[in-house]
Amino acid sequence: MSFLRWALVAVPAIVLLGFLSGTSVANGADSAWYRALQKPALTPPGWLFPVAWTILYILMGLALAVILHARGARGRGGALALFVVQFVLNLIWTPVFFGQHKVSLALWIIVAMLVAATATTIAFGRIRRVAAWLMVPYLVWISFAGVLNWRIDQFNPDAQHLVPGAAKLQISL
Repeated sequence: MSFLRWALVAVPAIVLLGFLSGTSVANGADSAWYRALQKPALTPPGWLFPVAWTILYILMGLALAVILHARGARGRGGALALFVVQFVLNLIWTPVFFGQHKVSLALWIIVAMLVAATATTIAFGRIRRVAAWLMVPYLVWISFAGVLNWRIDQFNPDAQHLVPGAAKLQISL
């Protein structure tokens, strides 16, 4: 399968799964709990998060397509497994943070995500450098998101009980 075909499958799949995770629970301005949190001054405006994540998911999908296209490349299977691990961690972060209001657990998830994404980037770089470079903005963003998560955890030690009525899935197709 050509790179373009892989990209036509991988990019929409990654974007769709990211969108489903992001909309599975109320978040941002839609979440009374999130609005009630004390947040660090470096918190970006709410509109930036969906824009940034859409761009990052597109770049991740392209990186994945590059590796999927590298048939027969040494280490490809391990690199793909690492990608799946970091992406699953990515998908569960939103329901844990916004749905269950477990800020501390979400911080540990984002730390694990950063470790797995770094390992993925290194593995991708051993196969195709362009795939690794496509992952770099994601590494920067989740590092920043980790700092935000950490500061929110510090500012809100009782965040889970800030607003009653936690995790309700809100997926509607």
